[in-house]
Amino acid sequence: MVKPAYVAVDWGTSSFRLWLIGSDGSVLAERRSNEGMTAAAATGFGAVLANHRQAVSAPADLPVIICGMAGARQGWVEAGYLDVPAALSTIPFAAVRVPDVAADIRILPGLAQRDSAHPDVMRGEETQLLGALNDLTDAHSLVCMPGTHSKWVHVADGLVTRFHTFMTGELFDAVARHTILKHSIADAGAVDGGSDAFRQAVEEVIRNPTAATSLLFGARSGALLNGLSPADAKALISGTLIGLEIAGALDAGQPGAPVVLVASGALGSLYESALDCAGVKPMIVDADNAVRAGLAVAARSLWAL
Repeated sequence: MVKPAYVAVDWGTSSFRLWLIGSDGSVLAERRSNEGMTAAAATGFGAVLANHRQAVSAPADLPVIICGMAGARQGWVEAGYLDVPAALSTIPFAAVRVPDVAADIRILPGLAQRDSAHPDVMRGEETQLLGALNDLTDAHSLVCMPGTHSKWVHVADGLVTRFHTFMTGELFDAVARHTILKHSIADAGAVDGGSDAFRQAVEEVIRNPTAATSLLFGARSGALLNGLSPADAKALISGTLIGLEIAGALDAGQPGAPVVLVASGALGSLYESALDCAGVKPMIVDADNAVRAGLAVAARSLWAL
């Protein structure tokens, strides 16, 4: 029977994921909830973690490795940032131990780009990078990690040299819910990355990024004048914003550097399609696997498991 070796936790702003990991690296149990940093700050981080540990029958003295917003200033214990350029291999050793608890609970730091012209931060994505490191076989890779705040990271020989954040997911939510365009998308379902409306929007904004806000209005004018469906209007908005992100990221990248897409699910499919429109065929790394792999690297480094 495989014995539990440690608990791995990805603690986001609005989500919580826990895995009980065995001595052979297998996942023995898993828990997911909406008890992210915002909820846990009210109910207590220690209490949330204890409830989930108990639910998977994790021994009380089992070590815990955590990444994400639990280490933010508003989180459980502030884990701070490592400044780039930073070697991914140094991340585990900068983990901060949670005080006044019996178990060895460590929270991984984020990364900071202290550039006065282009300041930037990430928290949680550094662990995905750590997990994806074995897949980054080229001397220089451009890593795309889609999300509410998408990250595009330059990695060279295991060193994070610089990165850029794009607020694409948050902007899509704001545009779709709080502008006049909300009337054009009505009750449209999930965006289909293979639709003509999505791909045409991506291609058009990549050709002419400065026209992005004008292209967005096409969701309304197209609905009023050309019978554009709610599904296609939503795809137009999504394609325009994702295409704008890709145009900016590739323009700031190193020409010819391979692109690694760390993503999963529907969002991963959208970005894969959008990158195809830009003439880019990325290497794909599953995001869930990457974060678990990164937490595993950290656990092995800290506790010699």
